Amino acid sequence: MNAMTDRIAGVLVLPQPYVLFLGDTTVPGFAKTAFGLRDWAADKCVGELRLPGATVTTGLEALTAAEAHARGARALVIGVANLGGVIPANWRASLVEALEAGLDLIAGMHMRLADIPELAEAAHRLGRQLIDVRVPPPQIPVGTGRKRSGKRLLTVGTDCALGKKYTALALARAFERRGIDSDFRASGQTGIMIAGGGIAMDAVVSDFEAGAAELLSPDAAPGHWDIIEGQGALTHPAYAAVSLGLLHGSQPDVFVVCHEPGRTEMLGTAGYKLTSVEEIVELTLLLGRRTNPAIRCGGFAFNTSALGEAAATELMARESARLGLPVADPVRGGPAFDVLVDSCLA
Repeated sequence: MNAMTDRIAGVLVLPQPYVLFLGDTTVPGFAKTAFGLRDWAADKCVGELRLPGATVTTGLEALTAAEAHARGARALVIGVANLGGVIPANWRASLVEALEAGLDLIAGMHMRLADIPELAEAAHRLGRQLIDVRVPPPQIPVGTGRKRSGKRLLTVGTDCALGKKYTALALARAFERRGIDSDFRASGQTGIMIAGGGIAMDAVVSDFEAGAAELLSPDAAPGHWDIIEGQGALTHPAYAAVSLGLLHGSQPDVFVVCHEPGRTEMLGTAGYKLTSVEEIVELTLLLGRRTNPAIRCGGFAFNTSALGEAAATELMARESARLGLPVADPVRGGPAFDVLVDSCLA
């Protein structure tokens, strides 16, 4: 029922192309899996499938499951990461319909596809795959704190779903363009679907978080860089444990703070104000020095998607002068992003 996989190596073999399932989602932040695949694996996506009531769209062509299969899709990807990672009852008829149309199902939710009786029965009857990406490798060791060879960059954030994955992917591409030996290391379900490998850190038992991060970024050549996708935020009331384990285990030489200007509350936890970028730098240095005393901040990645070009450029220049480090939007790119890359490699 699960995909062929080498879990220790983090290699997944996923049926492609995909159709992206958005359910009845109304919160854009919860559809980050779909948006991530659209933006970073567009050649693997044939369209989207939405249910009545959905207000979120990727902008891809709306298709039925049968239409998606006729266009070449081989799997339906649940493109939503909602609170608790659940698959609601009102989605399930559509998921069964996708199986009947000839599509496998891929999910990165905490709820396992095979644990849902109607999906398990349909997949067995039709000979289809139910593929859960959010499954950690077996026998993860406890973290040792041993200093590993090679160089590492970790993206951290002031909140969830504001650009840590996008920043890591953009930096990995920038390093590659400069001829630098590097790898993108995925730590979340969307990154794994894009990269084809990784470890879903939020599915790991807390005692083994640091050990999983050590597996994710093993010893490497002295000049090799691992660009590690961050998770959550050190100050998030729900997800800080994942962020801390990833920080300690990845032992970053450099970190980049990701932030969305204008966001005031933490995603999914109304009443908790967003942490300032300065506090995240302070906390990351304080806690990160436990496993890498030489850790430093390379700069800031701002998600300025809500701003026009001129306003974004002015804001980032002002904040860079105030903070004393480069500030750039990795999606916009340009000279400011080149300066950020320079700072990370300095």
